[in-house]
Amino acid sequence: MSTDRTTAAGGMETSYGFQRVGEDEKQAKVDTVFHTVARRYDLMNDLMSMGMHRAWKSAMVAWLQPGKRPGWSSLDVAGGTGDIAFRIVDASRGNAQVTVLDINGSMLDVGAERAGKAGLLDRLTFVEANAEALPFEDDTFDAYTIAFGIRNVPHIDRALTEAYRVLKPGGRFLCLEFSEVDMPFLEKVYEQWSFRVIPQIGRMVTGEAEPYQYLVESIRKFPRQSEFAAMIEQAGFERVAWRDYSGGIAACHSGWKI
Repeated sequence: MSTDRTTAAGGMETSYGFQRVGEDEKQAKVDTVFHTVARRYDLMNDLMSMGMHRAWKSAMVAWLQPGKRPGWSSLDVAGGTGDIAFRIVDASRGNAQVTVLDINGSMLDVGAERAGKAGLLDRLTFVEANAEALPFEDDTFDAYTIAFGIRNVPHIDRALTEAYRVLKPGGRFLCLEFSEVDMPFLEKVYEQWSFRVIPQIGRMVTGEAEPYQYLVESIRKFPRQSEFAAMIEQAGFERVAWRDYSGGIAACHSGWKI
């Protein structure tokens, strides 16, 4: 069992939380987690982050500044339930066309239902596919977003390379993910909340603690901000930067295809 963070050199592809697994095993294990939690995913995000994930997502979309012209397009990866996509359409004054891509059909079902109730099916397209092998032509999208999903991708380097490929020249990459807390007192409180409280909340809400044990462990394994920025640069992106939210509990990384 390894509790150390992975680095730009790799490690997430064989990390299922603190367990080491084969590269061919991780995706199936992660799929099982999200099939299990899909119907309660947004509720659990509220409970796990004490509602802060909503502010972080809004800050991410505000930094993106979605285009307000007809035809502006965005790809939201691992965005099954539609949270980011809905915000992008709203911020674009209804002009953005957003493709929501997720490897997990259960998550996409939830998103499509929500989009239908919100009257947004004409602005959103739902696609079941793998972030490591996107089913789109080169230079397709004006923006690529992924929120709290990239740490669940076995080969993050492949996902970043695919993000670069499908973006148009001048396109923007934004990734919101849990990261490394940079305040010692907050870090101690956050660690206690993550490992002692969140799995038990998961058990009470969904009947199972194991998926949430994986989720909090995967947060602890994900590369720190500077290491992830190096991975984004290795994929070809320029002007790479990040913003910490809530003392580094979450961080939003940005890069441009120039």
